[in-house]
Amino acid sequence: MNNSHSASYAAAGVDIEAGYKGVQLMKQHVERTMIPGVVSGIGGFGGLFAPDTVGMKEPVLVSGTDGVGTKIRVAQRMDKHDTIGIDCVAMCVNDIICCGARPLFFLDYIAIGKNEPEKVASIVSGVAEGCVQAGCALIGGETAEHPGLMKADDYDLAGFAVGIVDREKMLSPSQVKPGDVLLSLSSSGLHSNGFSLVRKVFNLEHAKLDEWSEELGCRLGDELLSPTGIYVKPVLDVLEIADVHGISHITGGGFYENIPRCLPKGITAKIDKASLRIPPIFRMIQRLGGIPERDMFNTFNMGTGMVLVVDKNDADKARDLLLNAGCAPRIIGEAVSGDGGVELL
Repeated sequence: MNNSHSASYAAAGVDIEAGYKGVQLMKQHVERTMIPGVVSGIGGFGGLFAPDTVGMKEPVLVSGTDGVGTKIRVAQRMDKHDTIGIDCVAMCVNDIICCGARPLFFLDYIAIGKNEPEKVASIVSGVAEGCVQAGCALIGGETAEHPGLMKADDYDLAGFAVGIVDREKMLSPSQVKPGDVLLSLSSSGLHSNGFSLVRKVFNLEHAKLDEWSEELGCRLGDELLSPTGIYVKPVLDVLEIADVHGISHITGGGFYENIPRCLPKGITAKIDKASLRIPPIFRMIQRLGGIPERDMFNTFNMGTGMVLVVDKNDADKARDLLLNAGCAPRIIGEAVSGDGGVELL
């Protein structure tokens, strides 16, 4: 039994014993994420992982880091903390899959005003669920109590993922060519971007988040808190059967900033707006906020969480696989010769 206790530190606002209790409560969630390659459990000074590189000619590690942003305020207002960790994992693993990499492990960092073990364990349960969905291991993390710097109920969550890909299978913009098909994967909603604008539009601190919305078909709070979709497993499957030339994760900056990141110079993404399925939450935000359409597509994912650039000869079989995986894929346009960027027609 750990007999570490500091009355002086506790008087300053840091409860070491609450930290130990939090670790004990989260262990059951972390255990769900254990995959081959994990060398150590949580509690050590470093998380250990031995990647399987059999069959790889030149393994390359790919990393990604992100947080959840001000979406956390929705979780605080709803007093629901078991899904926000999914968002944190999603924002990282969806980025590294854009290189064609398979996520291996994840670490999280929670900064909190007052360490409430049950709340911390609830947050970590979401992180673990995200790792399960992504097929990676949660091998470590940190919970830091910040009395005097943060209010007791406040917290922030960030993390990072590490994946691996054989260099010869890495995706790069140079592979994209005119005639390639743009294939969209549906988002689960707002994901984790644009929430500073969302909070302003809905006047979040005073919004009735628990009231039913006929327009949304659910409570407003549930819609705003819907966790970010994780595309790792279906995209890895597509990479095995189709000639994928590029992948773009539609995050902050929407279509206009993210799609060009997977395109080479001289290639434009030509997109048919009529092909998009835009969920009601985006129409509601645009109407209530009086937001121009271009700003909507430059801030939010607009119902498209990821775009795959696929050789036109493989588009149908890629779409069929994604359809069976529940990703609601749509052909939304093509890559054409041009000045670069995105054209929404």
